[in-house]
Amino acid sequence: MDAGTCGHGPPGHCRWGQPAGEPAGCFMELYGAPLRMGCFDWDLDTGLMRMDATAHEVFDVRPDEYDGRPESLAARVPTAEAHRLDQIVAHALKDGSSTYGAYFRVRCRGGTLRWTHTNGCIRRDATGRPRRILGIVRDATRELGDSPPAVRERVDEEAERRRRTSIVQGTTAALAHARTVQDVIDVLKDTHGLAHLGASNLVMGLVEAGRIRLVAEGPVGSFVPGTRVTRIDEEYPMSEVVRTLAPRYIESAEDFAASYPLLWPHITDLGITSAAYLPLIAQARPIGALGLLYQDKTGFTVEERNVLVALGSSIAQSLQRAMFYEQEKDLAQGLQQAMLPRTIPGVPGAEIAVRYRSAALGRDIGGDWYDVIPLPGGRVGAVIGDVQGHDTHAAAVMGQLRIVLRAYATEGHTPAAVMARASVFLHELDTERFATCLYAEADLSTGVVQFVRAGHLDPLLKLTDGSCQRVPVDGGLPLGLSAEFGRLDYPVTALELEPGQTLLLCTDGLVEVPGADLDDGMRALSELATSGPRDLSKLADRLCGIVDGRGGDDDAALLLLRRRMTDAPRPGGRLQQHVAPNDPEALAEARHMIRAAVRAWGAGERADEIELVADEMITNALMHTDGSAIVTLRVLSGPDRRLRVDVEDSSSALPCRREAGEDGVSGRGLLLVDRLADVWGVDARGGGKCVWCEFIVAATTDAPEDLRS
Repeated sequence: MDAGTCGHGPPGHCRWGQPAGEPAGCFMELYGAPLRMGCFDWDLDTGLMRMDATAHEVFDVRPDEYDGRPESLAARVPTAEAHRLDQIVAHALKDGSSTYGAYFRVRCRGGTLRWTHTNGCIRRDATGRPRRILGIVRDATRELGDSPPAVRERVDEEAERRRRTSIVQGTTAALAHARTVQDVIDVLKDTHGLAHLGASNLVMGLVEAGRIRLVAEGPVGSFVPGTRVTRIDEEYPMSEVVRTLAPRYIESAEDFAASYPLLWPHITDLGITSAAYLPLIAQARPIGALGLLYQDKTGFTVEERNVLVALGSSIAQSLQRAMFYEQEKDLAQGLQQAMLPRTIPGVPGAEIAVRYRSAALGRDIGGDWYDVIPLPGGRVGAVIGDVQGHDTHAAAVMGQLRIVLRAYATEGHTPAAVMARASVFLHELDTERFATCLYAEADLSTGVVQFVRAGHLDPLLKLTDGSCQRVPVDGGLPLGLSAEFGRLDYPVTALELEPGQTLLLCTDGLVEVPGADLDDGMRALSELATSGPRDLSKLADRLCGIVDGRGGDDDAALLLLRRRMTDAPRPGGRLQQHVAPNDPEALAEARHMIRAAVRAWGAGERADEIELVADEMITNALMHTDGSAIVTLRVLSGPDRRLRVDVEDSSSALPCRREAGEDGVSGRGLLLVDRLADVWGVDARGGGKCVWCEFIVAATTDAPEDLRS
């Protein structure tokens, strides 16, 4: 250090630039050259603190024992004193002060304590950020030794008062952030936690079914065998304070040995000279006990006992809050998991991965869910949804809605009907909750997927080249709201899923970030999926990793469905729908399915012709038979790519082509079929017949740009 830092300042001034004789004046001038006074230069950016030889003498450390870091002085500065100094310096750095000063004690090599004083000058940059501390440290033994006993007593009292204040403030502040029992334990076991308490060893136990289970002990190596679980009626200090609900202060080693002969032989090697055991009481009942063991003190003053009782109360309240939090979170998570499917069934022709992540903040759970529904004919239903709210009621509604939606799908209803019926069910529950949902029904033999969306996010599609794109799906109102407003028409969007392609369905908790646009979240998820691994399970873990990393207050559900490469020979697309008589809703859904399918399959300019012919065939089956009709659309591969329409009914009567006449309102159906279709015919079936027709359509290798129905 240069002379401007360590030597005297200008004539008549001390190193701080103040006139001699001022209260903060130069101690060299006050006490003369023989006074031991060292200098230090503390670089706050690097954490290194250089000291001169005299400063080493003040701390009673050799140069080879000090590595430039303040932590190296721990052997010389008692823990409580070090913590008090840390608080003084931290307060000065935060409140904009330019200097600070403090008395503290240093433990010499022989074990004796001596008074020391330090002054620091804080250097800040242009922004006010502290960068360096230049200061002195001096032996204050002569100063306080020459003072009257009352002065020394006031210094000791002030130091003790600051220590007690720091105990209450430090521990309470740390415990305020504890959410779980383990958080409370971590606060107490942490090095600074022990410093707050002024103890060298710590033990804590929780009361469980008439016993005390040890949950924390420290530092490492201080565990006493046989005390992991003890009975409340045993002769141990923690058992005693739980029985009596009163603290137990052990003021000397002799007191410890005489009072607890079972425990004392196991802790003699720890050098314990006193101990304080506190009952942890919450709502007038003991929930545990805390033991603080000391190595360098005997006896407890009235003020120390008051501080320990206050600390015990604070710890007990934090511990009970943490226990309630864990119990309620376990209950909520158990309910959530019970409502979700326990296992995902194996589906031939598909790989499936699902994930659920609960909210990182708070104990509440949400109504997010997923489901996979095996259906006849090589089909599978995939569901992702989110009930409004984050509580157990949302989870209960979610469970009912999931079961009802699964039942409607397995009954054979079309995707649009499944969604409409689920909306009516939710509305009739009278819960004042709504839900968003996306239902996808995939025919794995053909790859045709029908989407129905109720206020939910669009799905994503990961192609075989690894790229990922958003699939725009027409949608209706959320479940519950559509029934309330009488808008139960849910459009169907069809997509052909190629072998190796993957559908990605998720809830908004996976993409929504407070303050950010939802579309940006979808793009980020798409980019993450593009760069993600090929393995479906690993991809699911990576996508959910963004939720694990950022935390948040919303749940997230994810469902990935990939069409297998090996199980997917491609005969073309195939769709089928049942149309009941006197059911205009089913007829409208069939027409919508046909319109969506012919466009998704690339029928091009023949799309209108196919729709018209199919509509006429369905109408004839419903008008001229007593039963229902089954409509099937298929893409036939071969020399010519053909789209085939089959309409089955239960009547054996064959259709007759006839002229309608100028004023006739019927009779033109088969005429249109004959004129527009490339080929048509009638096949007899065991219980009826099948009227069919085929249209030659151009081969297509690319999905149409607009996937909307």
